Amino acid sequence: MAALALSACAPPADPADPADPADPAGATSTSMTVLTSFYPLQFVVERVGGDTVEIGTITPPGAEPHNLELSPAKVAELADASAVVYASGFQAAVDEAVEQTAPEHAIDVADAAQLSTAGGGIAEDDGAGDPHFWLDPERLGDVTDVVAERLGELDPQNAAEYAANADQLNQELSTLDEDFTTGLATCERRTIVVSHEAYGYLTDRYGLEQTGVSGIDPEAEPAPARIAKIRRVIEGQDVTTIFTESLVNPKVAETLAADLGVTTALLDPIESHADTSGDYLDVMRGNLSALREALGCA
Repeated sequence: MAALALSACAPPADPADPADPADPAGATSTSMTVLTSFYPLQFVVERVGGDTVEIGTITPPGAEPHNLELSPAKVAELADASAVVYASGFQAAVDEAVEQTAPEHAIDVADAAQLSTAGGGIAEDDGAGDPHFWLDPERLGDVTDVVAERLGELDPQNAAEYAANADQLNQELSTLDEDFTTGLATCERRTIVVSHEAYGYLTDRYGLEQTGVSGIDPEAEPAPARIAKIRRVIEGQDVTTIFTESLVNPKVAETLAADLGVTTALLDPIESHADTSGDYLDVMRGNLSALREALGCA
């Protein structure tokens, strides 16, 4: 923003100067630095912002985001960013940093995501809300619209580009949603057993049910009553698979699977992402394949 102020004192730009606002090429130059709190929001901002924004992430790639701690240097980055995109209520350290630095352009997507604390298995036993809204492509589409709108307000010169990019992403999310709806329509089973209950929005949208080895917090040790419940679910509903995650210790899940004679498979909640060979859409389609195999879908 300081650069904009200085430009007012500068000599008139040469017509060939790419920084000239009248130059169409200038509309696609990098003009904003946007920090995102975790991977799904990074994905959205990358797709909406394109080459126009410089993107940083608060949660390192491959790191578990639930109990993230921030260094003073990272907190300072929030204050320096043009915008910070986050979902309040998910990462306490990020919420505190946003409040502490009071970034003028914080973009909280929690309302757009319509986070729930009840219904469809979306709530934890103690009533804590499920933040994993991005596993429902429709909710991620709603977040995409808000991100595009807010970036356009902060950077009007590129607002049309942000809106067009959001429309393109929403088309892809709609296709993904249709693939899940069709792919999970006719299955022998409708219950999944997972490492932690991150899949409430997904199961709610596609008519499935989840039972987790852990609740919303993947690092919480499962109580004996929860383990007993999992055994009942697996035995009573002919569950063939316990889903594990790359960021959660699979020991309990693997022990249960061995005891009960079922298999394990990977189901990714996409809380973090370190594989540069694919993106959110690729991981979600991998999840669909894993679900179809485990549930015996035709």
